[in-house]
Amino acid sequence: MKKTISEYDFTQAFTDMNRSNNFSYEGLKALFNYFEELGEEIELDVIAICCEYTEYSDAHEFAGAYSDDYLVWDIEPEEADEEEGTEAIEGEIDYEATLDKIRDHTQVIDIDGESFITQAF
Repeated sequence: MKKTISEYDFTQAFTDMNRSNNFSYEGLKALFNYFEELGEEIELDVIAICCEYTEYSDAHEFAGAYSDDYLVWDIEPEEADEEEGTEAIEGEIDYEATLDKIRDHTQVIDIDGESFITQAF
């Protein structure tokens, strides 16, 4: 037996299973759209989805979980050097290039141009 579910049913299933903290509302909508675009019938297993996918608020959070090697910089960060009198420079990440680098290893679902979801690898 199968049941076609709506975006509301999908997001509500996470609330019903006390898993609404695993993903933001925008993240759940992005996941729902991702699964819809696959065009395959899948079983809605909230626990399995929570184990297989993780939402990150930004690339720095992802790098903290995996490695800084995934970050692609537009402007490299630099530490301050008191002896030379230079100030620290906060780096800027190339978001698209960073996601492309992560995509070399796993599925990436962009949420809003800063946060994203990856499939565990």
